[in-house]
Amino acid sequence: MQNIDVAIIGGGAAGLSAAIEAKKTGAENVLVLERGEELGGILQQCIHTGFGLHYFKENLNGPEYISRFIKTVHELGIDYKLNTMVLQISPNKKLLAMNSVDGPLRLQAKAIVLAMGCREKPRGALAIPGTRPAGIFTAGTAQRLMDVEGYLVGKKIVILGSGDIGLIMARRFVMEGAKVEAVVELMPYPGGLHRNVVQCLEDFQIPLLLQHTITNIQGRDRLKRVTTAKVDKRFTPIPGTEKNIECDTLILSVGLIPENELSRGLGILIDTKTGGPFVDEHMETSERGLFACGNVVHVHDLVDHVTWSGEVAGKNAARVVLDTFPRYKERISLSAGRNVQYVVPQFISGKKPVNLSIRVKRPARRVEINIGNELAFHKPVVRPSEMVVLTLRENQIMEKTKLTVIVRKRR
Repeated sequence: MQNIDVAIIGGGAAGLSAAIEAKKTGAENVLVLERGEELGGILQQCIHTGFGLHYFKENLNGPEYISRFIKTVHELGIDYKLNTMVLQISPNKKLLAMNSVDGPLRLQAKAIVLAMGCREKPRGALAIPGTRPAGIFTAGTAQRLMDVEGYLVGKKIVILGSGDIGLIMARRFVMEGAKVEAVVELMPYPGGLHRNVVQCLEDFQIPLLLQHTITNIQGRDRLKRVTTAKVDKRFTPIPGTEKNIECDTLILSVGLIPENELSRGLGILIDTKTGGPFVDEHMETSERGLFACGNVVHVHDLVDHVTWSGEVAGKNAARVVLDTFPRYKERISLSAGRNVQYVVPQFISGKKPVNLSIRVKRPARRVEINIGNELAFHKPVVRPSEMVVLTLRENQIMEKTKLTVIVRKRR
């Protein structure tokens, strides 16, 4: 059994920022456990720019962004293990992990940070009828094959879903000489950031079919065509609106799922709306001394926000080790109300300012965001694809036990 101060599961942006902050706060023995063959997570394959605009005030690509954190990890002497899979966590903060060099690893930590990130929804989660030919990829898989391995996965592309990775891949395909026939989106609005819709679709004249879905996949050895159809308000395909699109590749960009198998095995309370653990303003979960950050808590739009949540989790994990972590007898619960899909954190102390991450259900213009009975903020526009981040101050939440967040038209 190896004793450590802070164990961090995941070596992406959230995990590395948590490790750095834990070390800077005073934790002596910090260990990062990463299942991949290198630190950096998904950012290593994101060669497009747009990272770090908020955190570094610079326009960086993914490898440039994450390399700064990897460099700091090395400078601070933070230990890490690659190709290491964490198999189990127990409530007393014991971990069982495995790799090909050490074999089974048994670790006893004083605090743990969960930073496992998220995964893409595969075809099996969509239940699209049709055959099972080659040429169907998730957007992240296609991105890695193109940007890391150097393979063009197809020449005539249809993309299902308008998430950010899918939008970015639409542009990448065109830049590599392929033709993107259409981006097909079930909802009446895009699923990715507005800037990506403009820069990746409109600037390259790629059609975006809103309120459409794919109803059939055809092809024997290789994909030959897909069938699209319009959908009604209940997202049911409308008969007579079917259209065949000839293509050799289908890219799936239909959502991300936080990786919380370890969390569920531990018995941590999971929010069904986010798919991640319930957390408080310190990013502590329902289990004392276990923290979570980044996309394992909820899927973020920007890596800058992922990084900041990692710093909060790492700092407070170190405070547990140093026995300086604050404990509050009473907490205020936050819940989602009108036109709010979720709010994170779900619990706050009310003793200090706290940043809230709010995801709306539907796009709207000229709105006011109410927290409890107080008018807190005005926003010119809100979209489900763009997280709203607000700072809630102590004088806005005095003497409360429960607050509901709602978004409505400005009066």
